[in-house]
Amino acid sequence: QVQLVESGGGLVQTGASLRLSCAASGRTFSSYDMGWFRQAPGKEREFVVVIRKSGARTYYADFVKGRFTISRDNANNTVYLQMNSLKPEDTGVYYCAASPHELPIVTHLYNYWGQGTQVTVSS
Repeated sequence: QVQLVESGGGLVQTGASLRLSCAASGRTFSSYDMGWFRQAPGKEREFVVVIRKSGARTYYADFVKGRFTISRDNANNTVYLQMNSLKPEDTGVYYCAASPHELPIVTHLYNYWGQGTQVTVSS
């Protein structure tokens, strides 16, 4: 069982940066690939980025390449999402999730989800 708690969201202006954190409970954090998804109002939850359990590999959605960076600290059971050059279209609730699969990009391959943290980017 893994419990996930996101933090770090907020209201920022276009071009600003935010760093999201996702703290995991349990001893098996390093056994899971960790992903970030987001959901805008009225839209489906969409994949943003995923990192391998070792941290050695990552996979990004095209719309965040070059702006967002995922990292993880297995010693402290935390995964991070550094978001730079934020745009209004980045607005949404950001969720972290844990998966036993390799670099999954679809929601149904994730077993555990956090409650989400709101990111709002004003123009």
